Formats: sequence, C-alpha cells, structure tokens
Amino acid sequence: MPVRFLLLFCAALLPALADAADRVTGHAFATRSEVIAPHAMAATSHPLATQIALDVMKQGGSAVDAAIAANAALGLMEPTGCGIGGDLFAIVWDPKTRRLYGYNGSGRSPRSLTLEEFRRRGLTDIPSHGPLPVSVPGAVDAWFALHERLGRRPMAANLAPAIHYARKGHPVHEVIAHYWEGSVPRLAQYPGFAEQFTIDGRAPRKGELWRNPNLADTLEKIARGGRDAFYKGQIARAIDAYMKANGGFLSYEDLAAHQGEWVEPVSVNYRGYDVWELPPNSQGIAALQMLNILEGFDFSKIPFGSAEHVHLFVEAKKLAFADRARFYADPDFGKVPLDWLLSKEYAAQRRALISPDRALREVQPGTPPELEEGDTIYLTTADADGMMVSLIQSNYRGMGSGMAPHGLGFILQDRGEMFVLEGCDTGPAHPNCYASGKRPFQTIIPAFITRDGKPWVSFGVMGGAMQPQGHVQIVMNLVDFGMNLQEAGDAPRIQHEGSTDPTGAATPMRDGGEVNLETGFSWETVRALMRKGHRVTFADGPYGGYQAIARDPDTGVYFGASESRKDGQAAGY
Repeated sequence: MPVRFLLLFCAALLPALADAADRVTGHAFATRSEVIAPHAMAATSHPLATQIALDVMKQGGSAVDAAIAANAALGLMEPTGCGIGGDLFAIVWDPKTRRLYGYNGSGRSPRSLTLEEFRRRGLTDIPSHGPLPVSVPGAVDAWFALHERLGRRPMAANLAPAIHYARKGHPVHEVIAHYWEGSVPRLAQYPGFAEQFTIDGRAPRKGELWRNPNLADTLEKIARGGRDAFYKGQIARAIDAYMKANGGFLSYEDLAAHQGEWVEPVSVNYRGYDVWELPPNSQGIAALQMLNILEGFDFSKIPFGSAEHVHLFVEAKKLAFADRARFYADPDFGKVPLDWLLSKEYAAQRRALISPDRALREVQPGTPPELEEGDTIYLTTADADGMMVSLIQSNYRGMGSGMAPHGLGFILQDRGEMFVLEGCDTGPAHPNCYASGKRPFQTIIPAFITRDGKPWVSFGVMGGAMQPQGHVQIVMNLVDFGMNLQEAGDAPRIQHEGSTDPTGAATPMRDGGEVNLETGFSWETVRALMRKGHRVTFADGPYGGYQAIARDPDTGVYFGASESRKDGQAAGY
C-alpha cells in the first residue's frame, strides 16, 4: 500500500497544468506525441514486448498472434504483473465478421478445497499468498482459444521470441525492477520462488540481464504439445506434485478439467460512443454503470480538473461500486441482473442520489425488482487487416501467490483471495462466497469503444479497483474533454478508495472513503472538494497503467499511446 500524505502538506507540489500556453501543440497533459502508423500498431508495458508484437505482424501474423507473442514475453520480462500462472481476458474486433468477441480466461477454485476446510483452519479471509488462494491458471487456454479462431501463424512461432529472451537474457527495466525488489522480501519464503526469481536472493537490478531457462523449457513444451501440454501433460503433473508437497489443493484433475469461455461483450452508449466491457465474473460493468450515471451531467460546461468534475466522478464511482460489491460474481453460481444494472432508468435513479454540495458517506446497493423478497499487464495490438485486440493478463498481487513450481519458471496466481468467506454459512449468502470449482470475482478488464458500428479505440487501464475508474476517466477525457489518445492517458488521475468491497474483508463504507489525486490538480480544486466533505489525500503511484490504440475510420490509420507511468511503448509501422 503506498504511503499517503494529506494534501494540506503537499499543495506546493501540485502545479496547475491546465494552462497549455507553453505547449506547441496545445495538449496540456501529453508527455509525448501519439504514435501514428498506416499498417499496424502495438502498445504494451515493455518496449521489447512491443517490438516482438510488431515483428510478428510484419511476418504475416494477425493482431491475435502479436498479442499472444507479446503476452508470452511479458510473462518473462514483467513477472511482477503477469505470467502463465495467471488468468486472461480479451476483447477482439474481427474485421471479417465486423463484430467484437470476448474471451473469459479465468480459472476456478480447486474442487478438493472446500468452505469447510477454511472453517476448520479458523479463517475468515483467504490468505493473500501461499497455497490457499491458488486457482486454476487460465492464460494458456485463452492463448490457444484466441489463436484457433483468429490466429494465422503457428503457436510455436508466436512463443519463439519469449523462449529466445528467456534463454539469452534481457535487461530488466526500471519500474519492473522497483516492483520486483519490493516483492522478494514477501515471497522468498515460498518454495521455488527464490531459486527461480532472484539472483543470489535478491531481485535483479535495473539494466541487469535476466534469464529464466525454466520458463523457456516450459514454453517449448507448450509450443510442441499445445494447450494440453500445460493442462494435461507433464506441466500439469509437475504442478500437481508441487502443490501436494506444499500443502496446496490445486490438482491435476482441476487443470485437466479447465475450459475458458467465449462471452458476449456488453456495452452502454455514452454520448454516441458505444463503450464495451466483459460481463461478470469481471468488474467491467462498473465502468459502464459509472458512465451511465455521469452521462446525465453536462461536462461541456464542467472543466477538467474542477471540483465539480472530480466530485461527480467520485460520487458515481461510489454508487457503481456499491452494486459491484453486491452483485458481481461467477454467473454460473447465481444470476447477475445485468440488464437492470446497465439500464438508463436505473442510472437515473442512482444519479438522483448525488448531491452537488455534499459527498456521500454511505451507499447502499440498488434492489432489482426480482430480488426484493465481484497487479496486471494490459496490451493492445492492431494489424493491417483491421483486427484489434484488447488484452489484459495478471497473476493478481504482482507476482501472485509466491508459489513457483520447481523447474517450471512461473508463479501461480493468488486470485482465489478474492472470494468471500464471511457469512457464507447463512442465507442469503454473498454471490462471491467461496465454493469449490467456482470462479472468483475478477478485477482485470479489457475495454473497447466503437462508434456507428466501427472500431474506434482498444484500451485498458490496469490496477485492481483502479481499472473501472481508469476506464471511465479515459472515456471522459476523449469524449468530454477532447483530449488526444496520449493526453487522455497522461492527464492526472483520480482514484477513490474505501468503497464496500466484493472480496474478503467486505467492510461497508461508512466514512465516504478517500480521494487520491495525482499531481496536477489545483489547490483550489482540493479545497473545494474538502468543503464538500471529501477526504482528499495524496497517494504515490496507484493510478494504473494505460495502453491504447485508436483507428481512423476513414483512412484506417492507427494512433497509439502508452503509459508514461510505466516502462512501456507504443510503436507501429
């Protein structure tokens, strides 16, 4: 958790950046220009992964091939955010069928791990690390499902660059080195971690070459044997043996039974733009609920960075997140009232709860008519045919559970921490209560924007509960405030914390939470927010990681943007 300081003591550090008089282009917040290219574009959180994606498309691969190749490389190069021990979600625009496809590549809890086992151990929350939060990793399955439908190059060719870098080494980048260093003290105690993810017990340093020959071996097995090499072959058996030897429950049978699923993306229309997310068990519809609420305010008369802008955003977030805590979970285990949550009528009811002058301290979820008695990398690619991929992948808490099966070169995710344990023995149980073979509430969400049935922007903002908040801010920056693609990501961000949570320790919000404002908001805005009852603080770094690609519908030219707060790069040809 980042250290926070009251803005009262930081006012001098918050320059007002809204005056663009000293910028040649007039784009006040952009740290650099958009990348513009005629044929293809890639934007990832690591420059080498971006180059790999471009090379794949230059060699005839599709945007899906490029996304898979980049994701495989990021599992090596940015293990602080992703890897094949985690889950994956994607939205893909297919130019042949002229429609969006969604894939939910999230895994289920072990079938042998029961709610009674947690009770026997006296646990009221699932631990954040170790064997208990480990769920089935869904990323490799998602790679092969996406490839089967929309790939063009052999999977072995897509995985070859990551295998090469894993054997020969690559220099670790600055932000990744920072997070890696912070992870080692927490995770070195877990079997297999220190010998596979440290150099003599420490994290690799910025610029130091990092090799992972074990991961190279694992990726080669997948390249030769396909999906089943991971879920039904030697890799699955190695995971099973490791978990059994270290008090875990994830088994060969769990892996062999895994299957992700194609899902229909869902959308709301925001001022003429269709914004698309994936349905639960992910949290994407929280962004759509927020946009529905905010659409009722005229932001053509509300300046960016003003107290009114921040206040309305935060209040919409509180309302959407109250529903997030109550309704978002695995739809296989309970109905999610999706149509009602995304209706304009319900948004109007929620909007009426917002006061222009006072911050909400407590928020209750809505009551649907039928119920009156739920760290990461994001990347996006686009190819010469017009295919666009929005992909997000994660081990959850940075480097996941810390459980690193011997000889495999990756860490298993700890996504099972997201389940609820309290109140699950009495009715009505929380929809995200733990159950064997259930998918936990998921934070990772890709996004997409279309207009008039044509693809416009593929984008994402990683970072836990920041993700839907980040998605909404990007949409507003583009649509309401007229920013370009790079400026929309570089503009200072808002993060509200303290809403009732759909996971673990679900303590209801009673005090209105707190508003984190990134450097760039004026002191006048801060004071006005305080007068409305907001607790405003400064937080160092929790504002997410953004990548985006936009397509000009008339010329087909691509525009790319990458997160200035990360090591990433957007590039095209």
